[in-house]
Amino acid sequence: MVVKRVLPLFLVSVLLHGLLGWWLSADLTSIDLLLGVGFQVFLVLSSLLLPLALIAPRVAPSAWSPTLTWLGLIFMGGFSSLFVLSLLRGVALVAVTLLNWTWPGSLDETLFRSYSALAVPVVGLLMTIGGFWNARRTAAVVQVDVPILNLPHALHGFTVAQITDIHVGPTIKKHYLQRIVNRVNSLNADLVAITGDLVDGSVHDLHDHVLPLRGLTSTHGTFFVTGNHEYYSGAHSWIAALGGLGVRVLMNEHVLIHHGSDNQDTEHAMMVVAGVTDYGAHHFDDSHRSDPHAAMADAPEHALFKLLLAHQPRSAPAAAKAGFDLQLSGHTHGGQFWPWNHFVRFQQPFTAGLHKLEEMWVYTSRGTGYWGPPKRFGAPSEITHLRLVRV
Repeated sequence: MVVKRVLPLFLVSVLLHGLLGWWLSADLTSIDLLLGVGFQVFLVLSSLLLPLALIAPRVAPSAWSPTLTWLGLIFMGGFSSLFVLSLLRGVALVAVTLLNWTWPGSLDETLFRSYSALAVPVVGLLMTIGGFWNARRTAAVVQVDVPILNLPHALHGFTVAQITDIHVGPTIKKHYLQRIVNRVNSLNADLVAITGDLVDGSVHDLHDHVLPLRGLTSTHGTFFVTGNHEYYSGAHSWIAALGGLGVRVLMNEHVLIHHGSDNQDTEHAMMVVAGVTDYGAHHFDDSHRSDPHAAMADAPEHALFKLLLAHQPRSAPAAAKAGFDLQLSGHTHGGQFWPWNHFVRFQQPFTAGLHKLEEMWVYTSRGTGYWGPPKRFGAPSEITHLRLVRV
C-alpha cells in the first residue's frame, strides 16, 4: 500500500529532473566533462531526496526521518529555482535564435548556450543559499503606521505586534519560535495578534514546540485565529491547546478592550478586537464557516475602532461590509521566494503590505516563518509592529 502511494511521487520527480538534465547536461558537459557529470549526479540525488521530504516521517526510520526531511526540503527549494531559471533560459535561447535569423552573426549561439547553461546552477545555488539564510534568521521587525480617521485620542499610538504563518513543524521547532517570542516581547506591544498557520502537525507531535507562546507579553494579551494549516493539523485540538497556553482564540467573535494612553491618563477608549476562522474552514467543519458579520455581532456602537484578525486577505470584502476599520492577515507569505510572489495576486486580493479597501485598511504580512522549503528570496519574513495614528 505504501509503495503504491509513494511510487507516483518518485516517478514525477524523476521525470522533472530528467527534463532538467535534457535541457542542461549536454551544454554543461561541453564546458567541462566533470561539470556535466557532477550536475547529473546532483539531479539523481535530488530526484530521490525531493519526494522523501513529503513522505519521510511515514516511511523512514525515526532516526533518519528528520535528516531526510531537511535534505528533501532544501533540494525542493533548489530544484524549484533551477526549473524556473531553465525555463527562462529556454526563452532566451529562442530570442537569440530569432536575433541571429534577423541579423546573422549577431551573437555566438554556441557560446551563449554553454555559459547560460552554467549560469542556471550557479544562480540557482546562490538563490538557495541566500534564501536559506533569510528563512532561518529571526524575522526582522517591520514598523507600520496605520492612519485612522477620528481615532480616539486614547488609542493614538496603540500598537499591535502581528506574527503569522510560522508553520511550526518539520524544520521549525521551539528554538526558532522562542527567538520570535523574544523579539515580539522586546516591542512592548499593547496587543499580540497571531493570524493563523501557526503549525504544520498534530498537537501530539508539536505541543512542546509551541510552549514558548505562553511567554508572550503585551498590555492586553495574545489573540489567535485559525489558518488553513490548522485545519490540516487538527484544528479542534489546537484550539484547546492554545487556550491552555494563555492564547485567546477568536472564532467568529470579538472581545472589547478598554485602553488608556498611559497610566496617568484617566480617559479610556473602547475598541473591538474580533477574529474569524479561516476563509475555507467550512470545508473541514461547517460550524467553523468564516463570518466577519458574526464576529461583529452585538459590538457596541460607541466602540470607535474595530480590528479584525483574518488569516486570508480575501476575507476583506466581507469585513469591510461588516464595518471593520483594520484587518490583519497573512497566508500569502509574500510569495515566499521568487518568482512565486508574482502569482499570489491571482489567488488573493493583496500580496503584502498596507492597502485600503473602501473605508477599511488591510495589512497583509509576508509571514514570520516559512512553509515547505527553508527558503525566502525576494519576500523576507517579518514581525509586524503596527501603530494606530489619529488623523
